[in-house]
Amino acid sequence: MALMDKHKQVKRQRLDRICEGIRPPILNGPMHPRPLVALLDGRDCTVEMPILKDVATVAFCDAQSTQEIHEKVLNEAVAALLYHTITLSRDDLEKFKGLRVIVRIGSGFDNVDVKAAAELGIAVCNVPASSVEETADTSLCLILNLYRRVTWMHQALREGTRASSVEQIREVAGGAARIRGETLGIIGLGRVGQAVALRAKAFGFGVIFYDPYLPDGVERSLGLQRMATLQDLLIHSDCVSLHCSLNEHNHHLINDFTIKQMRQGAFLVNTSRGGLVDEKALAQALKEGRIRGAALDVHETEPFSFSTGPLKDAPNLICTPHTSWYSEQASVEAREEAAREVRRAITGRIPDSLKNCVNKEYLMAASQWPSMEAATVHPELNGAYRFPPSLINVAAAGGLPGAGAGVESLVSGTLAHGIAPVSHPPHAPSPGQPVKAEADRDIPSDQ
Repeated sequence: MALMDKHKQVKRQRLDRICEGIRPPILNGPMHPRPLVALLDGRDCTVEMPILKDVATVAFCDAQSTQEIHEKVLNEAVAALLYHTITLSRDDLEKFKGLRVIVRIGSGFDNVDVKAAAELGIAVCNVPASSVEETADTSLCLILNLYRRVTWMHQALREGTRASSVEQIREVAGGAARIRGETLGIIGLGRVGQAVALRAKAFGFGVIFYDPYLPDGVERSLGLQRMATLQDLLIHSDCVSLHCSLNEHNHHLINDFTIKQMRQGAFLVNTSRGGLVDEKALAQALKEGRIRGAALDVHETEPFSFSTGPLKDAPNLICTPHTSWYSEQASVEAREEAAREVRRAITGRIPDSLKNCVNKEYLMAASQWPSMEAATVHPELNGAYRFPPSLINVAAAGGLPGAGAGVESLVSGTLAHGIAPVSHPPHAPSPGQPVKAEADRDIPSDQ
């Protein structure tokens, strides 16, 4: 009799905590076998579904902010997949009542408040390797374009400029420069930075780099020259290429002061993160000729438009829409790896089972989470669905609906995942250290 009373008391405490809406801790053991996984800023789950459909229910939100995310997802999602088009601040993260893991489909994670996530007991992961080649290839393409002025010569012909005589050719191709013997300065020698360095050497560039996080000897293994300070790199570079992550310490790394430290008439390329460059200072430097030309795939405000912002009248500027990460192969690989990371979180331990957890040390320092008893399995639909404000699109098991296969209906009630919320883990220590310059831009720049 006493045992039954004790069991009722435990169940009552669980129900009380559920009513309080307190976020559950990260489980020190396998999650419930049917958790809710949400793709926040996309609508295509065809790559993720085959990997997750036997262990999770997958929802897509197609949202640009948490205000557009359905309440059911905010209340019940235990894992979130996202690209770079949605931002999760502390206030946004606190709206999710049961979130355990966030996986960025790409390398950059500056659109997620990692510190706040750690304090809330949420693991944040990324996919750092899928677009290394694409981003490096695009970076070199932009560098070559600045030196050989292909874009501007194409535009001149489009506008009807004739280039038949030597004098006309000189006028159209004015500013084109020889590459061999030029010095390329790379800021951030991570995966992409190294790939750019190896490609640039084949074109005859002398390559130098600045990266305070790398151990001694890396420069010798790659045959590069290391600069002790950022100023040293800027002074000695004919072209500067950015390949570092964005954090609170390097916002506007390229600004009016650092631009004045660059060589007169140097080039600037950024395929990393838009916040690294003060676009107002860059526009002024381009107009004054202090910077001969610039190529940007990422921008302070995205989606980028030439019609607004400080760069609208800047000369000698190439801009692309945050696409250097993209190829069909890279896109699929990133999505597959992100889904596998979510699967590891669902079937394993957080954060121990995660492959690319970027805030693991803070989560581990926060607390030791107790093991939790799995609740009764709920027989949920095995498919993908969307949570708009009122409608839910339900897909047949095994994938998204094809033509005529979708079913639209109003759904009432809640989905029971059997994950009993308990109190928050203590706040993690503040990650005061700068994020390492890993040089993986995301996919982002789906990246």
